[in-house]
Amino acid sequence: MTSSVPSSGSQFLSLHLLETLVAVLPVRDENGAPKSIVYGGAERHMITSQARRRAERVHTRNRANAGVGALAGRGTGTRTREWALITARALTAEHGWEPEEAVRTARAVIEATGLKFGDPGKKTVANLTKVLLFAPSDAGARIAAHIEEQAGAVRAWAEGYTAAQAASAAAASAKKKAARKGAAAAQEEPPGADGAEGGAESGAAAEASAADAKLPALPAATRAAVLTALAPRDAIDIALYGRFLAEIADSPNVDGAVQSSHAFTVHEAEQVDDFYAAADDAKLDRKRNPKPAEKTNALDFLDAADDAGAGMTGYQSLITGTFYRHAVLDRLKLRRNLRAAGMSEEEAEEASVAAESEFVTAFVDAFPEAKKNSTASTGSLPALVLAFEGERPYNYAAAFQNPIDENPVGGGGEGPAGPAAVKRLLKHHAFVSGRRPDIKSGRVLTYDPQIDELLGTLKDTGALAVTSAEELTA
Repeated sequence: MTSSVPSSGSQFLSLHLLETLVAVLPVRDENGAPKSIVYGGAERHMITSQARRRAERVHTRNRANAGVGALAGRGTGTRTREWALITARALTAEHGWEPEEAVRTARAVIEATGLKFGDPGKKTVANLTKVLLFAPSDAGARIAAHIEEQAGAVRAWAEGYTAAQAASAAAASAKKKAARKGAAAAQEEPPGADGAEGGAESGAAAEASAADAKLPALPAATRAAVLTALAPRDAIDIALYGRFLAEIADSPNVDGAVQSSHAFTVHEAEQVDDFYAAADDAKLDRKRNPKPAEKTNALDFLDAADDAGAGMTGYQSLITGTFYRHAVLDRLKLRRNLRAAGMSEEEAEEASVAAESEFVTAFVDAFPEAKKNSTASTGSLPALVLAFEGERPYNYAAAFQNPIDENPVGGGGEGPAGPAAVKRLLKHHAFVSGRRPDIKSGRVLTYDPQIDELLGTLKDTGALAVTSAEELTA
């Protein structure tokens, strides 16, 4: 099986983006604080690549499902722990199974394929896989269709499987009880005593071991059907972003075609801990509409005291700054992934061109949704996007190793970080382009009128100005 980059383009498409964000918190650590790194001797705010990649992936999937964009109507993936529940819902809604049997059977089938589930004794996780599984969105419906088609055989197998599971659980419980009983007896017996409890312990353990039933193997046809349903197939976003599934050895992993860096501020980090007070509507209504005078009594002052102050107070950390971020699309890897998923060379080529267009659109438009209602962060637009092709990836983070000093130019600084970062990035690109002959097809896009004016004053940027994200890729 062969796959190649189209003759009109190089293997790698490098994307670089500068964006200015004000009073936002797109990602935070386990303590609710902004994430940061130290680079060039200064602390910088950081937005992790994981947060950006998920935003891009979901943006692409939602557009495809809505019939919008280059991937309209194409298959996409869903990353979840709920595949047993999704399969059960399909069995119930489309094939008329009883909900309880549907869940029990779907879980047994998927578990016997190799995926581990949560503790059966905990209802909240009993039917969830222990790991997130990124699979085509229709995987549950496909598994349900096979279960219905082979209902007789699968039902018989599932009954034996759940019975063996129950026996195994009982055996494990018996072993634990025997061990605890033996430990208690050992503490009570004097040293060297050969009491009857030891024999009882050994007998109980032997009985438990005998009851430890072996789980029946899933029928080969059903296992093959589940693996086929969970395989990447035509899910474009799996080919783009990849997946790793260690629990099922014969289920293919995918090395994604997209490489993403963490975004960081081009200047030193600036953080504010914002104190907030949340109002209690009921308390405010009582203050606005007090009781009539004739109904008051000597203890009403207690109610008035309760109505004083805010309903809740707290702090939230917010960050502001101009961020640099970078991503690379490996066009050859994308085509190989789609060919490995079963597409013909022509189909893979057509899908790759569409996927590249949507990836660039998502890189420009998508944004993590944390705190979006209180910060309107998802409405941000890039100050500049630089795209170019090459025979290897190019990361321009080094252009910002020295943090930008936003003091006025006359005062020894570079001025506001946005324009200063644009100048640095394009100067860096022009310099590198003069020494790397494989770099070509450079394009820049801005949504900032001040940056647009700035571009007109720069003599050599090594890139052609365009007016839409679609024009960033050849």
